[in-house]
Formats: sequence, C-alpha cells, structure tokens
Amino acid sequence: MTKTYHQGQFLHFPHKTSTPESGYEYTENGILIVEDGLISGLYPAESVLKTLAPDEQQSVIQHDGLILPGLIDTHVHYPQMEVIASYGRQLLDWLNDYTFPAEAKFSNYHYALQQSELFLEQIFANGTTTACVYATVHPESVDAFFTASQTYNARMICGKVLMDTNCPDYLQDSPESGYNESRSLIEKWHGNQRQLYAITPRFAPTSSPLQLMKAGQLSKVFPDVFIQTHLSENIDEIEWVKQLFPDCCDYFQVYEKYGLARERALFGHGIHLTDREINAVKHSGSAIISCPTSNLFIGSGLFPYFRLKENNIPVAVASDIGGGTSLNLFKNLAELYKILQLQGQNLNVFESLYLCTQGAACALKLEDKIGNLNTGTEADFIELKPDSIPILSQRLSHADNLAEMLFATMILADERVIKHTYVSGNLVYSR
Repeated sequence: MTKTYHQGQFLHFPHKTSTPESGYEYTENGILIVEDGLISGLYPAESVLKTLAPDEQQSVIQHDGLILPGLIDTHVHYPQMEVIASYGRQLLDWLNDYTFPAEAKFSNYHYALQQSELFLEQIFANGTTTACVYATVHPESVDAFFTASQTYNARMICGKVLMDTNCPDYLQDSPESGYNESRSLIEKWHGNQRQLYAITPRFAPTSSPLQLMKAGQLSKVFPDVFIQTHLSENIDEIEWVKQLFPDCCDYFQVYEKYGLARERALFGHGIHLTDREINAVKHSGSAIISCPTSNLFIGSGLFPYFRLKENNIPVAVASDIGGGTSLNLFKNLAELYKILQLQGQNLNVFESLYLCTQGAACALKLEDKIGNLNTGTEADFIELKPDSIPILSQRLSHADNLAEMLFATMILADERVIKHTYVSGNLVYSR
C-alpha cells in the first residue's frame, strides 16, 4: 500500500446541501491522507503529526495554497477545442460553419488520441479532474478519449454522438449503427476502471424519431449509464424542435417520449424552459447544466438558476467548449454570477464552488466517489495559488475573511491560479 500525507488548508462540502454557505467544512491546518488512490481521512494536522515517526513526518507534502476537491466540468465537447473563439454566430450557424467540419477529423483514431491528450492536459491545468465529454459520431473518438483518460486513471464520462439527420452526410450514423456502436462502447468502457459512458444524442433536431427511440432502448438496457444532450439553448432551436416534433407540446417532452429523461440524464443549457418543462424535469430526476461563457458568447440567453433551485432540480456548471470560451470553471462561475446580476439576483461564492464540486457530483449521483474530501472518496484534488496572479494577489492582501478571499479568486482567476492537480492521488499537473 502507498500512503501519502498532504498538509495545508482544506475546503469542501462534505454533504449534499441547499445552503452551501453554511454547509462547507474548512480546515485551516489539516492533513489529508491518501492511500492507493483513495482518501483515507482528513484530520487536524496536530493529531496526525504526533502519530508519525520522524522519517514519516519528513515525507509529509507541504502545501501553502488552499486545497479543494477536483473541479467537475459537466458538459464539454473535446473535439471542439480547435474551434473555440470562432467568430460569433448564432447557434445553428455556428454548428454548420465551425463545429461539424472540425468533428469530421475525428474519424482518425490517432488524430483523436492526440487531441484527447491535449484536452486532458488543458483541463488538468485548469483544475478539472472529471468531465462529461461529448466525442463525435465516430466510435474511434470515444476509444481514443477513454484510452487517454485511462493513462491517468481519471474519472471521466464520455459518449459517441448520435446524429442521423439534419447534419452533413459525412457526420451521419443511422439508428442501427448508432445503437450497435454505442452498445459496444458501453460494454467495453462503462465501469472499466474509472471510465463511465453517456448515451449522447447531440440534440433532438439531429436525431430522427427512430434514433431517439433506439437511444431510449439503450437507456433501458443499461440503466446505470449516463445520458447527455442539449435542451432549450436557443429560441430558434426551440422553434425548430416544434416543427420537427409537432406531436410533442415542448422540447423536453421529446426526450420524455423516447425514454431519455431520468436520473443521470444531463441536459445542457435549459435556459428557456416552460413551467411544464420545469415540473417535468423535476419529476424525472434529470439535471440541468449551466454553460455560462457559451450562453453569453453565442447570445443564447440568461440562465434561470434560482427558478431551477426553487424546484429542487440538480444544477451544475460547465465550460461547454467550444461554444464556451474558457475551460477554467472559475471563469465560468464568474460569468454565471454576472448573468444572475443581470436578473437582479446574487449568487453566494460558496454556492458557486458547490456547483462544480459536491453539487456537480450529486447531480451525477457520484458523490460517493468524487466532489468532496470525504473518507473513502477518490483522491482528486487541486491546490490554488492565488498570488500567482498579480491583480488577485493585491486584492487578497485586503481580504478580511474566507468568503471575501474566495469571491475575489472566483472573479479574477484564470488557469494561473491552479498550482497543483492530483488525480487518484497522483500529481498530474504542476504550475
């Protein structure tokens, strides 16, 4: 057994809570014990040090920055890294002009593997240790991603995009091939070490009713896999869905009809939901994923966070690269704060952090594995170094308390704030 000791300041949310501002646990001088990739305890440093032999005390890893659980990005397209920051068009134009041509390259396994490795390096550098990832329509893109992820023993969720209509011929599968390829990938990768699979219809307009039905069949055969897709991101998109599915009263009912609304179903965006959809999402157990930088960049709308929270709908925050403009989840939290300010609402900094740690893990039903620093969870954690950003360092010299320090960090942070990233107890990034 390999055991390591990490001494420093720690902050996490040990339990599911609707009031993160009072549900956090802060340890000013603690020691996190990691054993074979798992956390075996977080204790006051004094109580641990007195039990260690002198040579063990010398091996304790000292951290001078704040340690948090690894961040969780619940909606990101790894093949779209190369089209990030493409000239701002509306959603449907953006897909046709930039996204689809970029995704065509991922039929090549070696290209997909290279891009997967670059993507993982980038998210680790930004403090993300788990991501819910869209691949492309090509099975090779999923094999490549999981192969790269497995070299780090990272907890990742990924799926082959299902897309058989209203898209370029070179990116189409069929209801049968989509089902068969997805099933093979599930059997190969879901639960393979820390890899997990997500059934991934891109969004309702690019799947025929038959393909959505087949995706629902997969969901019944494999009830513990995830489902990920898009919902009510853009007004034009919603109108298109109404034309394509006239028998459904709204966008979410399309997914309900085909058995794709349940626990572990993750719906990206969810900006323009009707009252009926809010109620239906709530009763389905599905989660809504906010994508702040993407929504602002593409001009989709303002996310109704508190409306969802009032209805007890699980919510998490994501980068949505490449519509989003940063893999850094602190940047996305800062934009969500501004989105809510525009609606006359305030988001507490502890609640913000909760949405990409324990709150995200709860939305994924993985809080027993990730999102916190509890005993028995997987040892994914990050160390912040705010003084690496001069303007933030200056601001923090005038911070009077933890909340003020965290808020300034959230608003001003970029990738420079991440000093170390650990996955399964192993150092995978050092600034």
